[in-house]
Amino acid sequence: MAMGLFSSGRRGRSRRTPMAEINVTPLVDVMLVLLIIFMVTAPLLTAAVPVDLPDSRANPIDNAAQAVTLSIDARGTVYIDDDPVARGGLAEALAALPRAGAGPDITLRADRSLDYGRVMAVMGELNRAGLNRISLVTSGSSAAP
Repeated sequence: MAMGLFSSGRRGRSRRTPMAEINVTPLVDVMLVLLIIFMVTAPLLTAAVPVDLPDSRANPIDNAAQAVTLSIDARGTVYIDDDPVARGGLAEALAALPRAGAGPDITLRADRSLDYGRVMAVMGELNRAGLNRISLVTSGSSAAP
């Protein structure tokens, strides 16, 4: 007889006892695969507003210090992070941003097909709101203009 498979309650009679162990190895394997999938896809989800960025040869900046992302799509709609802002409501939305010290760093992403005046109007509202630390985001380019 194998140990632990049978127990004898009475002499001559034996019954099978249930096994009370859980095999967690498959659970750990699945969780590790899911962790790797989320770690790979999470950085790709940072820019949810589709914007065709202009090209530039500027050096990249540190993304860790950025707090708020402003995006302007091809139709001219302004987004704060991923939330659209109603036309004419940018000043109120900027005033509602949490302030600590000199205010948050602003990352401005604008579509290349936009009118220069539309981008300057948004930058003017940022200036009026006292948000003067603005980074303009472009896509990388290897050719000089």
